[in-house]
Amino acid sequence: MQSSLSKKERRHSAILTALADNPAIRVVALAREMNVSTETIRRDLTELQKAGLLNRTYGGAVTAPPGFEPALVERMNMYHAERKAIGMLAAQRLRGERSLLLGGGATVQHFARALRELAQRMTIITPSYPVAAELSANPGIEVHMLPGILEPGEHVVFGPETLRAVRQYAPRAAVIGASGLGPEGISEALLSLGEVYAAIASQAEVTSVLADHSKFDRRALTMVAEWSARLMLFTDRHPADTLAAALHNRGATIEITASPEG
Repeated sequence: MQSSLSKKERRHSAILTALADNPAIRVVALAREMNVSTETIRRDLTELQKAGLLNRTYGGAVTAPPGFEPALVERMNMYHAERKAIGMLAAQRLRGERSLLLGGGATVQHFARALRELAQRMTIITPSYPVAAELSANPGIEVHMLPGILEPGEHVVFGPETLRAVRQYAPRAAVIGASGLGPEGISEALLSLGEVYAAIASQAEVTSVLADHSKFDRRALTMVAEWSARLMLFTDRHPADTLAAALHNRGATIEITASPEG
């Protein structure tokens, strides 16, 4: 499993392990333990903070709470190239659909931008205001906005009214994002939105999950769906052994972008 990771990824994993064992550990001690310069450790901590995996402190860092995920506005600037490539690949594959149920989140918003440029006439149903705004710029796309309570950080609606509305639709395909991808399945950091995305996935014959490699081997607060033949993962690199085996054993498929791994 380790052999599939770059030197930097192995170091990032070791840093997170060290912080979990000793939250008071300092940059100098981390550099000595990893046998790298303090400048390298500071760059690593900055990258891990941008990924939402830790919070910087004076002279060190602490790991982020389990299931923590930065707000949508922050995530739109993280893994930008990877998420854009994932969105473009998924849009190419799904451009022939006549209707889609779409969730929310950064990668799904990248998908919406790509689909806006490609789609013929299509009906979109979504709880996400940013996704609806992106797609409404194409006059051939009819957007149905789901009702509900607005989640201010994600700009996605949720609640009983949203869930009832989702169940009125039965498209062939749906598209959702994920906060975490583990051997057990797909998870979401926010309980309220996890319920909505689970309902979206259950209504479609096939659900495409859009997630970059930073979500691999993570489990967020709410389970959305277990891996099955009804799920297709669009991502930017091959998952490591345990996750890849879980998808294969349960019949889920994987589509990998052609973008270089970084």
